[in-house]
Amino acid sequence: MERLFAVLRSRGPSWDDSKPLEGQADWVGHAAFMDALFEQRFAVLVGPLEGTRDALLIIRASSTSEIVERLASDPWTTNGLLIMAATPAGCAISWTTRMCA
Repeated sequence: MERLFAVLRSRGPSWDDSKPLEGQADWVGHAAFMDALFEQRFAVLVGPLEGTRDALLIIRASSTSEIVERLASDPWTTNGLLIMAATPAGCAISWTTRMCA
């Protein structure tokens, strides 16, 4: 059964603080990867959390291991720019879907 997960991705050891988000290594590859997650309806919402070193992703998946497996292909995962932690959401209601544990 699919559930919604809150995923925090934090800047990893390869992040270059002297460069903006779009200036990080393989920005184009990362952006294309994230766009594909939306097209596949795996990602519901993603974006940086202002004033932090983190990004929040709301992901639709069956398990945390599915998320880890899918995000492992992100160029920013493989090159150490981002690390992650995922937590199941208890219940979410939207205009089109109700997803509860």
